[in-house]
Amino acid sequence: MALDKFGRSISYLRISLTDHCNLRCVYCMPEDMTFRPNAELMQDDEIILFTRLFASLGFHKIRLTGGEPTVRANIVDLVEQISDTPGVRSLSITTNGIMLSQLASPLARAGLDRVNISLDTLDPEKFRRLTRWGKLEDVWDGVQAAEDAGLTPIKINAVVVRGYNERDVLEISRLTLEHAWQVRLIEMMPFAGATDLQVNQVVNWEEMYQHIESAFGPLETVGDGKLDGEARLFHLPGAIGDIGFISSVTKPFCATCNRARLTADGRLRLCLLRENEVDLLTPLRKGASLGELRQMILDGIWHKPWGHGLEQGIIPLNRMMSEIGG
Repeated sequence: MALDKFGRSISYLRISLTDHCNLRCVYCMPEDMTFRPNAELMQDDEIILFTRLFASLGFHKIRLTGGEPTVRANIVDLVEQISDTPGVRSLSITTNGIMLSQLASPLARAGLDRVNISLDTLDPEKFRRLTRWGKLEDVWDGVQAAEDAGLTPIKINAVVVRGYNERDVLEISRLTLEHAWQVRLIEMMPFAGATDLQVNQVVNWEEMYQHIESAFGPLETVGDGKLDGEARLFHLPGAIGDIGFISSVTKPFCATCNRARLTADGRLRLCLLRENEVDLLTPLRKGASLGELRQMILDGIWHKPWGHGLEQGIIPLNRMMSEIGG
């Protein structure tokens, strides 16, 4: 079991398969983004080795992220090997959905349990503006393919950006009336790259909440207000799905955080919004033993910070969001 100095048991690992992406979302990266050479990223065998090592330390929940994880070569084979790893009880993926129409069924057969799909608006023109390159219909086809493949319950992630899609939360929330999905409305978080936009155009969760209530009526609390992961869940009257608010900026959930991240270049990142990292890939390539790597992980987790420092004006600037794997 991996414990931090605050007594939190850390059992949830988000593995970034690549920093590459097939979209260029305005809150994530510049349009002319330059990605790392593949040789600097974890190779397939290194990902599997780290997965087994973390699983042996009690990390039983794995989420695959990016960049965009579905652009990773051999994604289906990787999912199958990770799914077969002793100790891994849950395997999911966060994706923009563009490739899911082709990959949902193969990924489900390989052992993937479910998907989170990024979808910030249902307006095709706004979607193009937010993603710069994307087509809404491609994502919608991916959502349908994921549901048909049994990758459920589907979670829809919407990052809300003032001046882009703050009014679209109504139509996105309306999806829960007819679909047993969890629509998650996310406060934009600041990182390197698009920092000015991320800081100045945040829409906080209370504003989203009030906007939805004014349109649909009082929201019903789900699960006595307990967090579902990082989301506070509510229910529209008569809905079959849920709405979750992820308020990392204004109402963080650090006390219950049980996650760590492995970046695509093999660094253990201890908090999404802190720069603290432990390089694991370089020692592995220099011949470090499994025992040495195991101790590096345990020591790193022990020093996991309590939470972020946004209230103190501390913004992580060493990586863009796409280089971390949300």
